[in-house]
Amino acid sequence: MNKMQTVEQIDTLHLKGFKIVQNKNFFKFGIDAVLLENFVKVRRDEQIVDFCSGNGIIPILLCAEHNIKMISGIEIQSEVADLFLKSVRLNKLEEKINVINDDIKNVRKYFLPQSVNVVTCNPPYIKAQNLDKNKNDFLSVARHEILCTLEDVMKNASYVLKPAGRFYLIHRPERLAEFFLTGKKYNLEAKRLRFVQPKEGKIPSMVLMEFVKCAGQGIIVEPPLIVYSDDGEYSEEVKRIYRLC
Repeated sequence: MNKMQTVEQIDTLHLKGFKIVQNKNFFKFGIDAVLLENFVKVRRDEQIVDFCSGNGIIPILLCAEHNIKMISGIEIQSEVADLFLKSVRLNKLEEKINVINDDIKNVRKYFLPQSVNVVTCNPPYIKAQNLDKNKNDFLSVARHEILCTLEDVMKNASYVLKPAGRFYLIHRPERLAEFFLTGKKYNLEAKRLRFVQPKEGKIPSMVLMEFVKCAGQGIIVEPPLIVYSDDGEYSEEVKRIYRLC
């Protein structure tokens, strides 16, 4: 990885006063992570694992929103995992969040097969062959399938999930067919979808997905989530998700 000057900042989350440590040279969390956390359905006593955790935004939000007992977050980049750990300590969540600095392909080192109720993931969206020439290796790994692919994510999610366990992720709609086919391969059935549109009437830019292990066929397509209203401000729903109203 490129050696970069550490430029850290602490941002306040609009939920229980929780904070998150970020570095402007790394991939800072965006609206996709916030929307994914809001889409997830989880119960307090469930075993949860977050793949590709980055700076830990999804585990931290899940702890704030659901007061869950324990969640593990796996992040491959050591510098980014360090930020995640700083946020865990800052929010005094050491007893609730377990930070694992490793490759999700090594998940078998930490979890038994069929031992987890829920897996969440906000993965890299872009195939490695479409890699740009960005010199920031941290951003390239976060955006491109350099260290893990769509199949890596689904294969390892299926490994740890119990039958009827749920897998939640957000991705780009143009790759939806890949998710359906790969899910079938690893016994993950798409059960709930919600498209995210920048504005009403616009083509969706993201899709939220819930897969269930060992489930029967049948998908619920929820009404689209509109990000911006006509005046360019966040929609009322997004404001509620961000706790801005």
